[in-house]
Amino acid sequence: MQGIPIVFIESKLDQKCSSETHPSGNPQIVSFSRFMSVSSARIEEHGFESTTIADVLKAKGKSADGSWLWCTTDDTVYDAVKSMTQHNVGALVVVKPGEQKSIAGIITERDYLRKIIVQGRSSKSTKVGDIMTEENKLITVTPDTKVLKAMQLMTDNRIRHIPVINEAGMAGMVSIGDVVRAVVSEHREELDRLNAYIQGGY
Repeated sequence: MQGIPIVFIESKLDQKCSSETHPSGNPQIVSFSRFMSVSSARIEEHGFESTTIADVLKAKGKSADGSWLWCTTDDTVYDAVKSMTQHNVGALVVVKPGEQKSIAGIITERDYLRKIIVQGRSSKSTKVGDIMTEENKLITVTPDTKVLKAMQLMTDNRIRHIPVINEAGMAGMVSIGDVVRAVVSEHREELDRLNAYIQGGY
């Protein structure tokens, strides 16, 4: 009597198996454990979940948007907005005069619209310190903050720019665009790693 063929149950990722002949001579169902190949070839444990704000600042470089651009509390709103326009950015870090590493606040396009245009004030006679978001109201991150956490903070608080603070003071500033680009880039690299793993590159 002709035997029934062995039935194999396998995952697309798994290529290893073992089979035994039962003492009765009957065919056996042989299953592939999806962990058999994973133990010998782990996916490299890094990706977008491990990307930090320090990585984003490094990618921006000191010439890209400044790494961070600043003005002082004594500058006029007009000069601050002019600087934003020239550098194609939507916010400036505000520092105290003569203290570039000591953050006093942040001024954004939104501040200009709400506190100058809507209220009919003069940008040339109003000081940045009069309309900026002050330091004690700022939401900040550190260089070690995960990019996904920074994105969550910015989304939850409806802000587009977030200062980066370290032990020495101001380290930089990132925008929602910087964060999104970093996440998209890391997603791409993660997919490449998974494809390489599936195809046996690991």
